[in-house]
Amino acid sequence: MSYIKPLHVGSVTTPNNLVLAPMAGITDVPFRRLCLKGGAGLVCAEMVSAHALHYGNPKSGRMLHVTEHPVSMQIFGADEETIAQAARQAEAQGADIVDLNAGCPVKKINKAGAGCVLMKDEKKLGRLLEAAVQAVHIPVTLKTRIALTHQELLAVRLAKLAENAGVSALTLHARAAVDVHSGPPNIAAVGEACAAVKIPVIGNGGVVSAEVARQFLDAGCAGVMIGRAALGNPFIFNDIQAELAGQPSPTMTAQKRVQIYLALIRENVAYYGERIGVNRSRKTAGYWIYNFPNAAEVRAQFVRLDTLADIETLFAQIQF
Repeated sequence: MSYIKPLHVGSVTTPNNLVLAPMAGITDVPFRRLCLKGGAGLVCAEMVSAHALHYGNPKSGRMLHVTEHPVSMQIFGADEETIAQAARQAEAQGADIVDLNAGCPVKKINKAGAGCVLMKDEKKLGRLLEAAVQAVHIPVTLKTRIALTHQELLAVRLAKLAENAGVSALTLHARAAVDVHSGPPNIAAVGEACAAVKIPVIGNGGVVSAEVARQFLDAGCAGVMIGRAALGNPFIFNDIQAELAGQPSPTMTAQKRVQIYLALIRENVAYYGERIGVNRSRKTAGYWIYNFPNAAEVRAQFVRLDTLADIETLFAQIQF
């Protein structure tokens, strides 16, 4: 059985069915570029507020910028008009796909009536999806979860709702919203949704290895979405492809990981400028600088540095 194959999302066909998940503060242009080099078939941008775009927030507007393809731009909101407007803006900026978030459990997002609280009001969610689908010519997708709590599984119902609204594909996080990112994924629940609809279903949640990816694909998923496992190893997509094909994947050593991280820091500085580029890089240091002697000390020094030159000097002194 061939597990790795193109993923068909409406009019968009990706090179393979391994997808980088949208992660706030992480999946920006430099990181998306790196993951495409690392074998991702599709990369998703960090979610953007439709409300902020409506009011012309400059930072949110810049987040729509894309230089790489294929890319999915994720938006979130609770109003049909602003969702439609945000979808059109994403399309105008070059996004290949627009994705609506209805699974984020962050309280700030939920208080605004967006994210996973939309799972409580399926009629409203359906209207938001229809508004996005009607607003653009590119495919619209939905990312949500299998349930809000452990009391009731919603995966099948939400999958049918998405399909009926004209959505081209669905990503299901295989955990309830109350679980956030903890606990084993309920892959069987995702499999039930796959069997209930004709649109592609992408499995998400806990995909840290080729074995977990295989379980999602065996359950009927058209693809798998990988999030935090790509932090510290953006080449995990190549690794999973190799293992699913029966080939050994290269070992990610601490030295190689730090070299990749330095390359990403340089990309951040080139893209954002030194101050912002270095600051954004600090946020993920724990995923990259570990598993070698004095890693904690190096990490502590790194987060206090403000220039690329100083970072390069520090990294050159690391003993692996």
